[in-house]
Amino acid sequence: MIRAQIERAEGFITFANYMQLALYAPGLGYYVAGARKFGAAGDFVTAPELTPLFAQALAAHVEHAFATSPKREVLELGAGSGALATNLLEALAARHALPGRYSILEVSPELRERQRASIGAHAPAQLSRVEWLADLPAAIDGVVLLNEVLDSVPPHVIARRDETWYERGVTWTGERFAWSERPLRDARLCQLASARFPAMGDFVSEVNPAAETLVEDLGRRLVVGSLIISDYGFPQHELYAAQHSDGTLLGHYRHRVHADPFVWPGLSDLTAHVDFTAIAAAGARAGLDVSGYTSQAAFLLGCGILDRLREMGDPKSIAYLREAAAVQTLLSPAEMGELCKVLVLTRGPDDQENVGGPGFSLGDRAHRL
Repeated sequence: MIRAQIERAEGFITFANYMQLALYAPGLGYYVAGARKFGAAGDFVTAPELTPLFAQALAAHVEHAFATSPKREVLELGAGSGALATNLLEALAARHALPGRYSILEVSPELRERQRASIGAHAPAQLSRVEWLADLPAAIDGVVLLNEVLDSVPPHVIARRDETWYERGVTWTGERFAWSERPLRDARLCQLASARFPAMGDFVSEVNPAAETLVEDLGRRLVVGSLIISDYGFPQHELYAAQHSDGTLLGHYRHRVHADPFVWPGLSDLTAHVDFTAIAAAGARAGLDVSGYTSQAAFLLGCGILDRLREMGDPKSIAYLREAAAVQTLLSPAEMGELCKVLVLTRGPDDQENVGGPGFSLGDRAHRL
């Protein structure tokens, strides 16, 4: 199917087009086909699937965000296996802070059924609060969750070589897909890359106006409340630093990370790191304030994840040790603790300063954006 698209486009499609097809082509793309993707039997494990303590900690910040939200709604984009929705609903119930409605926007029919089954099995009392959406709602009053969503929005890959700009795309060599380049004709992409890339030298990286547009769109729909964005990424000055001069594209297949986006299309996940400076700016265009920005480790510690771990009981028990190992993965700077960041964008009442919350009680790096 991708080869046919390339043939119709006279031998070249942009990488953004290729990644969109590889991940989301109806019935064939990675996220909409039926193969198991998450957990031990899949290709990678997201933070909510490592341990329910992730959702239990997040619940503290969601409850804080509900303080200014009359309807106390939750909208989760790309809910994966349903682990976050299941455990967050249970944690909010324990805090007497249940949402009035928990909506899930999910492109995959197979994942929708997995999510429904997970919530029905592990949080059956909350299933009636959950609804699945085909489109974004016109208005959102509460909290929008984007956990490892923006890194899967297809970016454009831009190259600067000898002071000339190129868009990197995909061709078919007769045996396999391969990179190809054409002069960059899109004025907007050229403007974005020029503003973000280092001033001198050859450089290749991703620019993702689609992710920025998504956040801006969500922000305009947010009546009051917060966007809680957690993902792999950096502020702009770090993302486009010399050590990333070849970009950040990665593939994930059977818990192995690889750097070739053209192997196993439709069977391998593809991601690119998030430009959190650009995402914050997109929120600002929609009238949102930066409530805080920090590492995943600092956010979870501020939300009390170690208190939740202590509540597991005997520190010598198998259950405790299993959860402690998962928490170590979430917090370690060598694993997810520093690589993953959390950005919260907020619209509150005019008389309220939209900053802070438990997730930023140990520090805020918003000045680094």
